[in-house]
Amino acid sequence: MPLRLYAHPFSSYCQKALTALYENGTPFELRELGPDHPDAGAELAALWPLMRFPVLVDGARTVMEATIVIEYLDLQYPGPVRLIPEDPKKAIDVRLLDRFFDNYVMTPMQKVVFDAIRPGEQRDPYGVAEARKLLDKAYRWLDGTLSGRDWAAGNSFSLADCAAAPSLFYADWVHPVDPAFANVVAYRQRLLARPSFARAVDEARPYRSFFPLGAPDRD
Repeated sequence: MPLRLYAHPFSSYCQKALTALYENGTPFELRELGPDHPDAGAELAALWPLMRFPVLVDGARTVMEATIVIEYLDLQYPGPVRLIPEDPKKAIDVRLLDRFFDNYVMTPMQKVVFDAIRPGEQRDPYGVAEARKLLDKAYRWLDGTLSGRDWAAGNSFSLADCAAAPSLFYADWVHPVDPAFANVVAYRQRLLARPSFARAVDEARPYRSFFPLGAPDRD
């Protein structure tokens, strides 16, 4: 039975998992979620009542959360690109950057996006302003960290880059990276050129009109 991934192509966390699958050419069946696919939604609800995705199913094993999905794939279905270094010290660096992108880029980006979906009287301008400040701090820190590196945690593509790709892709739409952070700008372009992430981006193009803040005419 092939791996099954419950996901939506336009979801940032789903793109994180999809990038890992595409990076190593791992065979899987996409169970796309959305109003046009009620059967997949019902299956997901039975597997994971919290209804958060992506969710990977491998036989009798159900794996939740994008980071854990990638860890599982690297352990059970390793490919030519090892997404978690075998060296434990290097693995710590990769996991740190993974958490950085999820917590300090993806989370404030989503704060701004979700606020735009709220009814006007329930919006949180203070929270949005704080999220934008956090993104600026994250961009600044990342710019220094990337100095001399091709990829987030060094010179090898890893879990950290799977996290970085959708994080920076959407964050730059929401709160553009200051051109002064040249390392971040160049790194984002390298991510967009990576075939695994480029495929995820292309598959999500039909859904761009749904972006609450309006998708920019680029990328």
